[in-house]
Amino acid sequence: MRAIATCLVSFAALAGFAAPAAAQDAGEKVNQLIIYGDDVCPQGSADEIVICARKDEGERFRIPEALRESSSPQNEAWNNKVLAYEMVGRSGTMSCSPSGAGGWTGCAQKLIDTAYAEKREGGDVRFSELIAAERARRLSTLDTDAAETQKRVEALEKEYMERQRQKDDAAATTAEDSQPLPEPK
Repeated sequence: MRAIATCLVSFAALAGFAAPAAAQDAGEKVNQLIIYGDDVCPQGSADEIVICARKDEGERFRIPEALRESSSPQNEAWNNKVLAYEMVGRSGTMSCSPSGAGGWTGCAQKLIDTAYAEKREGGDVRFSELIAAERARRLSTLDTDAAETQKRVEALEKEYMERQRQKDDAAATTAEDSQPLPEPK
C-alpha cells in the first residue's frame, strides 16, 4: 500500500514539473502574472511570453480562493456523505478495502478519481492553457512574417542584380570607348 502511494506521489510530482520544463525547452522566458480589474498587462520582449490572468477587482486584497475553504467535516456536502456509504459493503478486488482478496487494488483508482474530481472543480488559474494559447498566437503569424521576409529578400536580390548589371554595362562601354592598344612589333 505504501509503495503504491509513494509511486503515485512521485508520479504526481514529476507531472507537476513537466509543464515548466516544457516551457523552458521552447527557449523563451515565461512570465506568469495575476492582474486585477483594469490593470494593464505588461508587454514582454521578443523572447519572453507574458501571460496575464485577469481576476475581478474585488479579489485584489482577498485571501486566495484555495485558502478560503475549510476541510472541516461540518462543511462536507451531503452528496459526498451518501457516496461514502455506497462503499460500506464492498470488499474484494478493486474495492480499496482491507478485507477480501485484492481489496487494495482499487485504491490507486480511487486516488486517481479523487485527483481528477479536484482538478475539474478547481477554480484556480490554468497558466498552462494560457501559455499554449500565446504560443499558438505567435505561431499563427509565423507564415505571414516569413512571406514578408521572403519578399524583402527577393527585392534586395533584384536591386543587387540590377546594380551588378549596370556595373557590367558601364565596364563594357568604357572598354569600347577606350583607344585600342598598338600592335606589338
